This record gives sequence, structure tokens and C-alpha cells, in this order.
Amino acid sequence: MKYKVLIVDDEPLAINVIKRYLESFPDFELAATAQNAVDAFSIISKEHIDVLFLDINMPTMSGLDLIRNLKNPPLVVITTAFREYAVESFDLEATDYLVKPISIERFMNSIARIEKRLSQGGATAPATANNSQQSQEKDHVFLKIDKRMVKVRFDDIIYIESLKDYVCVKTRTEKLINHNNLVSIAEHLPPDQFVRIHRSFIINLHKVRAIEGNCVEIDGKLLPIGRNYQKPVKKLILNEED
Repeated sequence: MKYKVLIVDDEPLAINVIKRYLESFPDFELAATAQNAVDAFSIISKEHIDVLFLDINMPTMSGLDLIRNLKNPPLVVITTAFREYAVESFDLEATDYLVKPISIERFMNSIARIEKRLSQGGATAPATANNSQQSQEKDHVFLKIDKRMVKVRFDDIIYIESLKDYVCVKTRTEKLINHNNLVSIAEHLPPDQFVRIHRSFIINLHKVRAIEGNCVEIDGKLLPIGRNYQKPVKKLILNEED
């Protein structure tokens, strides 16, 4: 099976770099290229695209705005010269964030991530809703803490906080610091128990004591609910029905 790829960038040279790298991966087939988000939107509306390599700063519409306007976006890898959009990109469920100039080694790492996501059911499943059989059967996750692999039971996790290049896993008895990001760690959590409420927080739904305004009270602490998360998060917590 070949995966269809769309490359979107307003710089032809940047498109050519990705095209050249893709030639080393026979499972990925270039379906089209576009130099702006408007043309990309049209292509995605007409053709099946599995993977989107997407620049951010483009005329008329940014790459992030393109993602927001797609009802069922393909798997997205951001390719940009700017580092400051990383958090926002991962909030929009980007699989990877490549900073230009992109090396072949970094590109190979990204392909590995892409293949993993595609093998787990495709691009559109959000990180906090990964429904893999493995995550549902397990009651724990192993996290690398310092030089040890530490077993952490899901029921013991209260919330997880992003700390730039690390996450802090707050349990009933301790705080564990793991070199990871929220998108990656969410893939190992059961979706019926954990939900992302903010670009910096994932919470254990079973530990929520109350909702106060746009915050949740959990473990005696108020954690903010991000603007884009408020409706689905409150619906999950309150178990509301449409």
C-alpha cells in the first residue's frame, strides 16, 4: 500500500527538498504539491491525501489556518523555519514539527513517526483519543525516569503537565519527570480515562472533583481548560449528551 503525500510550501526549493527525501521511501507517493494553502485545500477536497507536509507562513492563509479549516485533515507534518509555532501545531494534532533546514536524519525520524501513526488507524484520531487495543488492555505505562524505566499505573496518575521538552507526571505520591511531550505520551493512555484540557495539561477524568468556570479542580488544584478544549472537555466530564 502506498500513502499519498501532499507537500505545501511557498518556496519551490523547500518543496524540492521534501520531494528528494521522499524518493528514499517507496511506501510514500507524491500525489501533488501546492505553493499556498488555498490550492492545498482544493486538492485535499478532491483527492485522498494520507500525509501533508505543510509550511506555516504562506500568503493568503497560513498552514495552521488550513488545518483548522479541514474537517478531516490528513496526518500533518509541519515544515517551517520558525520554532515558536510548535506548541500550537501539536495542539492541532500535528504528528511532527520539522524546523528548516531539514536534515535527512530528522526526516527519517519523522517518517518513522508517520508510519507508526498510520499503522494505529490513520491521521484523524486525536492524540487523546488513541483507541489502540494495546492501550485499552494495559493498566500501566513504563516511563523513563532518569536512567530507569518506571512502571506507572494509570489509576495512580492525576494529571500530566508539559514543561517544554519534558512532562511532569503527577501521581498520588510523587512527581515524575519524563523527557517527552504531551502528544507522544497521550498515545499510551486509555482514551476513556485521560483527556487533554489545555496545551499544557492532560488530566485523569476519574480524578476531577469539580468544574469552576473554565478550570477543573483536581487534587486540590485548579487547572485551566484551554479555549479550544472547553466544549468537549466539559461534555466528557459532565457526561452530557447532545
